[in-house]
Amino acid sequence: MELSIDLKGRTVLVAGRAAVADRAVRRYRAAGATVRALGSPCEDPAALLQGVHLVAAVDDGRPGWAALERACRAHGVLFAREEPARHRGTVTLVGGGPGAVGLLTLDAVEALREADTVLYDRLGPHETLPRLAPVAELIDVGKRPGHHPVGQRGIEELMVVHALAGKHVVRLKGGDPFVFGRGGEEIAACAAAGVPCRVVSGVTSAVSVPAAAGIPVTHRGVSRMFTVVSGHAPLTEEEHRHLAGLGGTVVVLMGVGTLPQLTAGLHWAGMRADMPVAVVERGYSASQRTTVGSLSTIVADAAAAGCESPAVLVVGEVVRTGLELQGEVARLAELDSALGAS
Repeated sequence: MELSIDLKGRTVLVAGRAAVADRAVRRYRAAGATVRALGSPCEDPAALLQGVHLVAAVDDGRPGWAALERACRAHGVLFAREEPARHRGTVTLVGGGPGAVGLLTLDAVEALREADTVLYDRLGPHETLPRLAPVAELIDVGKRPGHHPVGQRGIEELMVVHALAGKHVVRLKGGDPFVFGRGGEEIAACAAAGVPCRVVSGVTSAVSVPAAAGIPVTHRGVSRMFTVVSGHAPLTEEEHRHLAGLGGTVVVLMGVGTLPQLTAGLHWAGMRADMPVAVVERGYSASQRTTVGSLSTIVADAAAAGCESPAVLVVGEVVRTGLELQGEVARLAELDSALGAS
């Protein structure tokens, strides 16, 4: 059973050896309570209950706390037992999805709630972290185009150092840790340091951001497959040939900067010039925007619209399908005009 109690302005007595009760003390303070700490059992616990609304006893292996529980029952003070803080640090790689809090999984929310340290980037739901991780130290390790204040090796070192200090570290990443998220490298760093690490999958932006724009990556009779590509660096001629020959839908992450090379390469590899293309910027945010065009016009269309990262590119007939499903007559007309011009 889980209870929700408003503790703002109320007094909470946390009982237990400091080494195991520290996390509980920080959590109750974060909830707005006035916290008193009791590190050892005493002979007259009833004298400690004046003005106390809740007693939280953290199990530190000593039997002397039974008298405190009896005193709470006798004086009508709420009494709760809690598990001790971890002695051994751990790391949890959490996929934060495209940034919308509602797309966090239940496991992700639980990991953040139990975190002592959160290393986060700009694509995860970082603006709500003070609420999601109320007792954690929040460290921004976000990378931006041309600006990497903390490199990948530095992030891995931070994870390991905090975990070896006995903390539960959450590495909060945008999307899914294993979809261009360098999660494998971070697991390897933890393994090398002997730090336990687990992965909580996230909703990848490769599927969710097109969906936010109403574009299905597959659709019966239109596309029965989709390929996810990193646009961080230009693709090779062989990769362009492979994508153009596969058919289906091509979804490109981090591809605004390499859009000219992508479109030129796909056209060179045989993809038709009038293939619909969409650029979906800032998926799930209040400023989400979709720019549509064709393989031959999208570079100019994106430049005219001022498209910027973060954005997801979608190449394929599903772009037209998405517009049709939404009944967006105006944008369909724009797309048809672009296709006619290509």
